[in-house]
Amino acid sequence: MAKTGVFKSDPMVMTKAMELKKELQKLVRNIVDDEDYRTELIDQARETLFALKGLKVKRRSSSLKLRETVLCPEEFKCPLSKELMRDPVVLATGQTYDRPFIQKWLKAGNRTCPLTQQVLSHTILTPNLLIREMISQWCKSQGLELPDLSQNVNEEGITEADRDHFLSLLEKMSLTLPEQKDAARELRLLTKRMPSFRALFSESLEAIPQLLRPLSEGKSGSSMYPDLQEDIITTLLNLSIHDNNKKLVAETPMVIPLLMEALRSGSIETRTNAAAALFTLSALDSNKTLIGKSGALKPLIDLLEEGHPSAMKDVASAIFNLCIIHENKARAVRDGALKVILTKIMNGMHVDELLAILAVLASHQKVVEELGDSGAVPCLLRIIRESTCDRNKENCIAILHTICLNDRTKWKVMRDEESSYGTISKLARHGTSRAKRKANGILERLNRAVNLTHTA
Repeated sequence: MAKTGVFKSDPMVMTKAMELKKELQKLVRNIVDDEDYRTELIDQARETLFALKGLKVKRRSSSLKLRETVLCPEEFKCPLSKELMRDPVVLATGQTYDRPFIQKWLKAGNRTCPLTQQVLSHTILTPNLLIREMISQWCKSQGLELPDLSQNVNEEGITEADRDHFLSLLEKMSLTLPEQKDAARELRLLTKRMPSFRALFSESLEAIPQLLRPLSEGKSGSSMYPDLQEDIITTLLNLSIHDNNKKLVAETPMVIPLLMEALRSGSIETRTNAAAALFTLSALDSNKTLIGKSGALKPLIDLLEEGHPSAMKDVASAIFNLCIIHENKARAVRDGALKVILTKIMNGMHVDELLAILAVLASHQKVVEELGDSGAVPCLLRIIRESTCDRNKENCIAILHTICLNDRTKWKVMRDEESSYGTISKLARHGTSRAKRKANGILERLNRAVNLTHTA
């Protein structure tokens, strides 16, 4: 006869457990019965097992909390949770806390000790084995049982066994080349499949430097072992997706230089993933500034000019994001972005993405001057006339509006286009709300100029 164990005292928990078990049975049956089963079924079965395990552990933990609330000696309580510590760890200041609660404190951006308010020299958490043993002995004397740490699940779904495996992989990044390659490949796969594994990198300031060690110790990692470089750079991309990691990743001193090196010398997949990592990191304004100052725009623009189809979207997205802040616009212009972008637009290549960048850059005075001298105006008017994409038309007319405000010599080209095709007036009637505003602004200036000429 099956036993429900810790589930039997709570009908809601028991119902949820039964639902999970039925789902697991269904998934396993599909895997066993169908030789051509989808690999996603294995992931779903794993997630269901994990949810079932978490439900049991949380229930056991709740039962234990009720019994020890009054009995627990003060020295065994976490200063943050005021509850019996399950996984006591020592902070850099020497104070002991329960791991999940101090991790939550650190992940909130705090870099001080909650008790002493001292600034932390690092955020590495060291298991306090002595306190753990004392708590274990006390629990035995009270008839209580602490949960197995290897099965203890935190709020992000990480067990102590997962954490130990993660640390062992990082240690291998300092060992022999075959071990580095195996560890890098597994970290790449784990950080892709499991968001919770990405979060582990934020628990220690040393985790990312350990990951990067094979590349940072010399150029052999990138020039002789491109597969190792690809796995490490892709792992950085996976880490950057996690919002809490963006600042930590970008501010780790080795990261941006190694991404720049990957943009220049990696395989096309490595270069694409390096561009994608810079795009993801640039979601934070502080990172935009940091990446721009580092000189990363130049290798991005060089890769854009090369025009690898698989890399273009990520490269263009990274350049667009970085150029939202004014100082990076000047850097992009200095590094030759305008010539590359205009050449590709005029050749009909990746027009959607590149017009968006050009519209952002157009607020820079030097860009306006170069646009006027490069023959861009007829090209932009032709795109408005021929394109079916409202966004492209809007970006084109916004750029033309900026040129119209700053370069009177281009008014004639616009008037001739309007006389021949009515391009601008059509957009003023049928474009997006922003396109209508910009188109009407141009028409007003052109009409005002004509009236002044007639009056004179």
